[in-house]
Amino acid sequence: MFKDIYDVVVVGGGHAGAEAAAAAANMGSKTLLVTMNLQTIGQMSCNPAMGGIAKGQIVREIDALGGQSGIIADLSAIQFKMLNKSKGPAMWSPRAQNDRMRFAEEWRKALESIPNLDFYQGMVSGLLMQGETVCGVRTSLGIEVKSRAVILTNGTFLNGLIHIGEKQFGGGRAGEKAATGITEQLVDLGFSSGRMKTGTPPRVDARSLDFSKMIPQPGDAIPQKFSYTNTPKLNTQRDCHMTYTSPEVHDLLREGFDRSPMFNGRIQSIGPRYCPSIEDKINRFSDKDRHQIFVEPEGWDTVEIYVNGFSTSLPEDVQANALRSVAGFENVKFFRPGYAIEYDYFPPTQLKHTLETKTIGNLYFAGQINGTTGYEEAASQGLLAGINAHLKLNEQNALILTRDEAYIGVLIDDLITKGTEEPYRMFTSRAEYRTLLRQDNADLRLTPKGHEIGLASDERLDRMNEKEQKSNHFVTFFKKTSVSPEELNPVLEKVGSTLVKQSDKMFKPFSRPKVSMDLMREIDSVEAYISLNNLDEEILEQTEIQVKYAGYIEKEKANADKLHRLEGVRIPDYFDYDKLKSLSFEAREKLKEIKPTTISQASRISGVSPSDISVLLVHLGR
Repeated sequence: MFKDIYDVVVVGGGHAGAEAAAAAANMGSKTLLVTMNLQTIGQMSCNPAMGGIAKGQIVREIDALGGQSGIIADLSAIQFKMLNKSKGPAMWSPRAQNDRMRFAEEWRKALESIPNLDFYQGMVSGLLMQGETVCGVRTSLGIEVKSRAVILTNGTFLNGLIHIGEKQFGGGRAGEKAATGITEQLVDLGFSSGRMKTGTPPRVDARSLDFSKMIPQPGDAIPQKFSYTNTPKLNTQRDCHMTYTSPEVHDLLREGFDRSPMFNGRIQSIGPRYCPSIEDKINRFSDKDRHQIFVEPEGWDTVEIYVNGFSTSLPEDVQANALRSVAGFENVKFFRPGYAIEYDYFPPTQLKHTLETKTIGNLYFAGQINGTTGYEEAASQGLLAGINAHLKLNEQNALILTRDEAYIGVLIDDLITKGTEEPYRMFTSRAEYRTLLRQDNADLRLTPKGHEIGLASDERLDRMNEKEQKSNHFVTFFKKTSVSPEELNPVLEKVGSTLVKQSDKMFKPFSRPKVSMDLMREIDSVEAYISLNNLDEEILEQTEIQVKYAGYIEKEKANADKLHRLEGVRIPDYFDYDKLKSLSFEAREKLKEIKPTTISQASRISGVSPSDISVLLVHLGR
């Protein structure tokens, strides 16, 4: 069936696979995307949302490099929120609620528009080898496809096993069969593998819910978007809602614990620490008498609801009885129950920073096969795998993002250097340089790199250059332009800030915490500059951040330099981590278990954040 030799074959059509195929093909590689079901390309297997804390930054970085996820998210959004706006800009994180069916449709349309990309539906059961280099794939029907590189993005499908109560059956996702053969071959080739677990909540019928008993969760009044391109902003949005569990709900759930695969030994693999099942939450946090439940619509034109916060693998009858005791769910009708799924993964320490495997040449892993969890983490790995496969085949330098350049760089470096024994999820706390790695400047950081490798368009680069130039000039305006007390004091008085007695450069008062860009615009010369130069909201936000947080950025760089110098500090034997109450719970657990001998070793442990290292350094007198 396949006479030609492809440059790149991508196995799997999820978020990692879609980004990998798009990147390789758009850069010029003849690419084939092989997936078990062409109707589920870009499927949102879990919640119908993109972004969130740190994840939103990753989506913007993907977009800045020339990837597709931000564009697809914008085209299918039904709600947009900028999270953590009450905190500093390093913590601001965009999140979109999406139309699940439209999200997959937009991915399919985007991929089909790439001339260099072919598609084939089938299950890849093995790799074709030539010595220690991969040279193609073999399907379960025995069809061989030759290629110069292969990218595996198998998600939860490798020997996937679904659990609902005491029932279990093979599957990579509800209604779809598992993939077999690849794990066994890779183990034979010398790879080590492991098992991980994830779960998903029930899907229910919105017509059976009483939303009057829930708390509305609307989107932002002025919604933004992910992509730096001219994707449309939302004009109308759909509300989500919030409700709570109760002691009664917890008691009903506990009645099924003896039939729970989590507690009766059927599931022994590790699930995501920061997205636990409802049974895990009430077991681990038994002191809490309620937990939040977010009621999320699956799209514009469907009544299907995603019950976020109620992930479970308990028996169907237990799920139903407990959920009907949640406020607003008294008459709930199920579309399908929640379930847990176990699947194979390969510890990512077996990879290079390009995501090529160390054992087999031209073989790349991306997504949950590397032990990560989340659409955004998967998509970013797929993007980098696709980019680096193309670059290697064309004898060009690899694209490796460092920890101070991108959250994607933090993610990949963590995976390669630290590995992970539990599903890895990105958080802002994992990044030492998060003040530098903001969502607002991802284009300034990464679009030149994306353009250099031929993925980001000239239009993207021109747009970025204009943004950078205009914001830098506006910062210079504040540094060089003086303002009199008569002009400035009425502005300062509005926020209770100390009045000035003499003229000064605008940069100084603008740096004060309570003085916003909106307030500064009340000064005639500022508003005149904005109008004259046609500055949009994105330029104004970028300028304000550069003015107000210049000191923090410089301080962060200095702290990072100091941390690097002190990484060799030794930790005494039998160090009592329980004394350090400022350590995160996860860090204390990991440090007590692994017992690192140096700060350097401690810093490489998955789950020990830079702030945890700072706590240790302070305690050790350094």
